[in-house]
Parts: sequence; structure tokens; C-alpha cells
Amino acid sequence: MSASMPLSAFLLPSFQFVPSIPSDPAAVESFIKAFVLPSKLHKSYDTFSPAQRELLLRQPEGQRDFPQARDVNEILVLICGHGGRDERCGTLGPLLRDEFEEKLERQNIKVMKEAPDHIEEQQAGMPTARVGTISHIGGHKWAGNVIIYIPPSFTDHPLAGKGIWYGRVGPEHVEGIVSQTIIDGKVTKDLFRGGIDRSGEIIRL
Repeated sequence: MSASMPLSAFLLPSFQFVPSIPSDPAAVESFIKAFVLPSKLHKSYDTFSPAQRELLLRQPEGQRDFPQARDVNEILVLICGHGGRDERCGTLGPLLRDEFEEKLERQNIKVMKEAPDHIEEQQAGMPTARVGTISHIGGHKWAGNVIIYIPPSFTDHPLAGKGIWYGRVGPEHVEGIVSQTIIDGKVTKDLFRGGIDRSGEIIRL
């Protein structure tokens, strides 16, 4: 029996990418403890014992077991393409993906389709992006649902280190989103559903 393929994960809004996570349960649990658990708990956990709270907190020292982890330096455009519960996102998702890829390339932003550990173009100063369809993110009635993450390394960008969530996006909106939000850093209020910054703080307009 062949070994299972390793997993990979983009961690947002912390803007980290872990390229190789063994798929056995113990390794996945180690990854969750090292990267995914919260660094502090809500006050509702104050009634738990110190030992219980400790089990629920992130153990960052475990990140040493994943030495290939890196910062995310590419623009991420994540589009709900889940059609299992409601066909609206399942229908619009692939259309929006293709439209974003075309409009980004037209603006000289290279759309990366190789494995995420290929980052040579970004390191050379050429802006890059990844566009992907993802599972349900809430509210099929808001289809198309799109979340745009601008990496912190874009230091001159007004939305650096932030994720902006748009709803009711159609193909006709994509060119404006690319030029106004991804390039100029301006939020389109009519489409805005919410946002988050790197610290986890909610963005409101």
C-alpha cells in the first residue's frame, strides 16, 4: 500500500503557507496545535482549569517541525464554488475564476498555477496571484462570494495584510475589482460583505 500524499495549507489571515503536512492523524494533530489553535482564549473559557486551557492554546514551538513553512507573498483570490447545497455558487464560481485570471493577467499580474512553493517570480519583484474556487463560505444568496487577500509584503498597498469579502459579484464586476481593489486598494462599498486584518480584527466600513 503506497503512502498517502502530504497535505498543504494556506493559513489566513496570518498569511502563512505550509507546503508539506503528512496526512497521518498524528501529524495533522501536530500541525493544528502548532498553527491553527488560538494564541489566546475567549473569556468564556475562564472557568476551565489551567491545564484544560493549555490544551486549547496554540503551541508555536511545534512549528519547528514544519521547516518549509513560508510567508504568503502572492495575492489570493478565493471564490466560493460550492454547488452541493445551492447551484448559484457552483455555477458562478468557475465563471468568476476564469474572469479573474484573465483580468489579472491583463494587468500584468502573473496568475500562478504551479504548486504554491514556486515563488521565484514574486521574489524577483513581479506581482503574482493565485485564483481558486473553495468550499462554502456563507450565504449562497450572496453569490458570487469572493475573498481577496493582499499580502503584508505589499507594503505600499492600502489593503496590505487584509482580506476583503465581496458578495453578489458577477463577471461584469471583475475588471473593476481588479483595478480598484487589487491594484488601487479601494473597497467597493456596494459589494462589501466584511473584512479581516492580519491580527484577526474585523474590518467595517
